[in-house]
Amino acid sequence: MSSLNEEELRRELTEILTHQRLGLVWEHSAIDRDKAINRDVVLPHLNPSVSHNLGDQPCSNLIIEGDNFDSLRLLRATHANKVRVIYIDPPYNTGNKDWVYNDDYVGKNDRWRHSQWLEFLYQRLVLARDLLAPDGVILVSINDENRSRLELLMDEVFPGRRLGSLVWRTKDTGNDLSQRFSHVHEHVLVYANAGFSFNGRATDRSKFRNPDNDSRGDWSPQPLTKAHSHLDRENTYYPVQDPETGYWYPCDPNRVWAYASEQVIRKLCNRDEDAVKSALAALRSDTMEALIAKKLIYFPPCKAEEVMRFESKADLLSAIKAGKGPALPKKKTPLLRTDLPDLDFWVGKRVAPGRPSRKEHWIAKSEADRLAPLSSWIAGMNEDSDGEDVELMLLRSTRGGVATDEIKGILGSKVFPYPKPLSLLKGLLAQASRPNDIVLDFFAGSGTTGHAVLELNAEDQGTRSFILCSSTEATAREPDKNICRDVCAERMRRVMTGYGKTAGMGGRFAYLNLDKFDSADVIFDAKPANLRQLLALRFCGGAVLDDPGADSINVLASSTQTAVIYLPTVTQVALDAAAQLPQPRLMIFSDRPDSVREILQAMGKECDSRPVGQEIVSGQTGRSALDMDDQGNA
Repeated sequence: MSSLNEEELRRELTEILTHQRLGLVWEHSAIDRDKAINRDVVLPHLNPSVSHNLGDQPCSNLIIEGDNFDSLRLLRATHANKVRVIYIDPPYNTGNKDWVYNDDYVGKNDRWRHSQWLEFLYQRLVLARDLLAPDGVILVSINDENRSRLELLMDEVFPGRRLGSLVWRTKDTGNDLSQRFSHVHEHVLVYANAGFSFNGRATDRSKFRNPDNDSRGDWSPQPLTKAHSHLDRENTYYPVQDPETGYWYPCDPNRVWAYASEQVIRKLCNRDEDAVKSALAALRSDTMEALIAKKLIYFPPCKAEEVMRFESKADLLSAIKAGKGPALPKKKTPLLRTDLPDLDFWVGKRVAPGRPSRKEHWIAKSEADRLAPLSSWIAGMNEDSDGEDVELMLLRSTRGGVATDEIKGILGSKVFPYPKPLSLLKGLLAQASRPNDIVLDFFAGSGTTGHAVLELNAEDQGTRSFILCSSTEATAREPDKNICRDVCAERMRRVMTGYGKTAGMGGRFAYLNLDKFDSADVIFDAKPANLRQLLALRFCGGAVLDDPGADSINVLASSTQTAVIYLPTVTQVALDAAAQLPQPRLMIFSDRPDSVREILQAMGKECDSRPVGQEIVSGQTGRSALDMDDQGNA
């Protein structure tokens, strides 16, 4: 700003001060521009020598080599709004040269490392946002140091879609003895579109029984109390009586009843019937008396000798002081204390042991309503589960060090730093995905996400597909390094074919490389193989083997009414083959759309002929998705 005059400086400061807003700010204009950011057209080509077991049908399991900015731009053209689950484990920006920006490792003393990191992620998250299905979710691993920055960035990119975060313990021992603080946890941020929900856990039917022969069938006991003391909620602190036995049950002074009492309401309203009626109508649930009348309260049976009776207040006070008064069955917490206001009420009453509970019948809820929600805590495999909330779904994962051993067991050596354990990814995807979903990881690293997809499919016979995007991570010092090919793809190949004493899981994947073209020249420079894969990814959802036949037609997708075709070369042989297809409507991409339309219409075919060059450019921005249904509607 040193070159600005007084008036220009005033305008600049006014602009800055009046346009400030709540949120994350990073030094976008001060840092070196990310060299990966470009406006070229990105097209794929198949690398058959690295691909595995492709076969004749389109392959939806994809491994894409290249900068993930380019991979995401390609996917935005082919998979917009189709990806149900995105999981990423981005570089943590620790300053320990754990990530590369513009071909150089970023060190701790780099003045701009936080801004570079935020800009780097921002550019990619914006693209990833367009890939999520309407009920999609993105899960992002991050350490504690950078969680706050990343969370604000995610709020910027996915406003209003923060669902929460999960916490998992990465190691058993601490690493900062000087300050006696143990950095042993990491986080998984969860941002989801409105239609998403975790799968939860089915309710255990064995917890539903029918000890009192209820005609409505099996039921499960639910707590009747809530976490408020009698001082906080004095209107829901009252005694309850079993109408069949006449036994009384004191309210826990530390956890009052969860339901209002009509008798208490009448007392508070001074028996004014209009006021009582209005108060009862305002309740969001039944009163305790109504629940008892509907036989939805279970009073546990007890023996006559277990029932307490105090003939005088002195007897009651003596029992309380001796620790022999009414108490919670398990914790033995006193239910009556000398400081409570209602002790006179209990004189002469028969007080039963045990605690009443509310019945929840199995038939009262649908299966979906019975699913236990996911806990935000990811427990260790051997972590003590005593006291675990049975109403929550608890994920479990091994520690981070186990993941290194997993990689060594598959690839023979430690070829990738700080991988995530397979159990963590399996647990997350088991909760976030459905059997036929697309799962994307655009920081694929060692390929753990793809491995987890294969194992889940084997367990539930699912057809999930994975898309793994990884760069080579080559630098000037390591020009031949290729993490994508030599680690990610090789791991997937060995998992599919078997390694050591571990049997192969089967499967296949297509390995794609990326070519970039100037948008003005792409129609002239792009090869038929590029265009075939682009259209196949969009219409078939997968990569296909390249067809060497110049006269052949490439049927990329078909329904009962429509076939989508790519003609790399317009010849009479290809046109005759297209005319013989059984579908009455053809959608054809070629470099001679007008001629193709005229010839095929003359041969009796309804033809929507489109210039392939236009499709390349519009598809790159994700705007042209010629979806069709069985009725031929595009």
